[in-house]
Amino acid sequence: MAVTQQSRPSGIRRDYWRARFAGWRADVARAWTHHPVRRGLLGSALIAVGSLTPAYLPQNSPWWEPMRALGLDNWWTNAFGTALVVTGVALLVEAWFKLRPSLYHEVKHWPITLLWSLPFLLAPPIFSHDAYAYAAEGWLLRNGLNPYDNAISVLPGPFADQAAWLWRYTTAMYPPLSLEMFHGLVAIAGNNPYWSAVAMRIPALLGVGLIAYFLPRIALRMGADVQMTAWFSTVNPLVIIDLVGGAHNDALMMGLVVLALWLAFQGRFWWAAILVGIAACIKQPAILAFYPVALIGHPWRTFHWRDTSRALLRLTLSLAVSIATFVAISLASGLGFGWVYAADVPGKVVTLAPFTLVGAGLKLLLDSLGQPAAGQVVMDALRYLGLALTVLGIGWLALTVGRRRPVSFLSWSYLIFAFGGIALNSWYLVWGGLLLPLTRPTERIAGTAVAVTTVLLAYEAGNLSWRNDAVALGFAGLAVILVMLYRHDQERKLHLAAGGTGADG
Repeated sequence: MAVTQQSRPSGIRRDYWRARFAGWRADVARAWTHHPVRRGLLGSALIAVGSLTPAYLPQNSPWWEPMRALGLDNWWTNAFGTALVVTGVALLVEAWFKLRPSLYHEVKHWPITLLWSLPFLLAPPIFSHDAYAYAAEGWLLRNGLNPYDNAISVLPGPFADQAAWLWRYTTAMYPPLSLEMFHGLVAIAGNNPYWSAVAMRIPALLGVGLIAYFLPRIALRMGADVQMTAWFSTVNPLVIIDLVGGAHNDALMMGLVVLALWLAFQGRFWWAAILVGIAACIKQPAILAFYPVALIGHPWRTFHWRDTSRALLRLTLSLAVSIATFVAISLASGLGFGWVYAADVPGKVVTLAPFTLVGAGLKLLLDSLGQPAAGQVVMDALRYLGLALTVLGIGWLALTVGRRRPVSFLSWSYLIFAFGGIALNSWYLVWGGLLLPLTRPTERIAGTAVAVTTVLLAYEAGNLSWRNDAVALGFAGLAVILVMLYRHDQERKLHLAAGGTGADG
């Protein structure tokens, strides 16, 4: 009798998991039958193959030997690779647009994210060399060197050669948990430089998995548009290309932030605050999530003493727990807080950051007029102005919108932070963009977000064409992608005019 009673739960568990796996296989099979899903997978595959060009491969990459043996180290191969990337981005964008009406009605979101990510798993990092820098910093730790005190160039060799030239001579800007994670992944990869960089996708996949699982559930809990959330935040080509393809640690940071928000909605305040501190140990901007974690379910309705004191107490506790977690992990790592001295490292490269772009333009003008010192002063002043406006903007949001809509505060604050900072890369916009559907955006805001996403994808493809001396292909791709954006916008307006609710609610 005892054996029967013990075996029955075990059998029930086996049946349960058998049924779950069967359901998952059915979801993937159903997604595979959907034409836009297959088209997007083809797009991902073309990007992965097309990125095997000198513009993106470091000189010691294992891909160079077979390419040179086959005589593929030439401009024509680069141009062909560029054409593949541009075509792949266009296919991925078109598939994304086509999926919007059918998502959740005909196909689930997570199999799409899975299928579109597959071609990137073993490919070199896409559209960014950051993963190579992660591996090089992990290699420093493997050799007993603190990346906060030593630049990558301290250890010449294949790890350093993979990193972009500028990052070889700067110390690490990432928090200790990120560095220890890089260290562990280098060990898992057997100290192989290339596979160490590829291994950086493991935490990125975990982060994207958390986003895909919890974000639609948060939308449902909030009464936001679940379909729009799934479409814009989990099958977005920018998420697939930058977070999975680029293997950025932003993916794990945001995955942990989303999980913290979910825990807050479940009433698990302390665990949510701790998780915010852990996420900040992956990448510092996660610390802003202390604010919604404190106010979810406990809105700061008025400035009356009772409401204000309760809100400030929760905010103080949330921030204190998050910072204490961050400090405890930093001290336990033994690495310290040396990332503070590298906070300006991202600004050493001119990116799409508006204040930096304007400052760089004025500096170039003043340099041409023989006033280089004045040019640097102007550029620094504009950057500080951008940071000051960012702080003021986030503070204003906290005292206005954020009091009753804390998730909206986090989304918009991340977007302000990205645009007002000294550096702006496309994956920075993913921070706030992931949460944007939870803010119940207006039609105009949603349309603008889709347009910005599309233009950023076109920019990334165009940047590759510029580096490969195939600018004409980049312009052709940009034209095609913009035409697709226009068509999508017109179809959406016609759908709304016909009385459809659309994904924007």
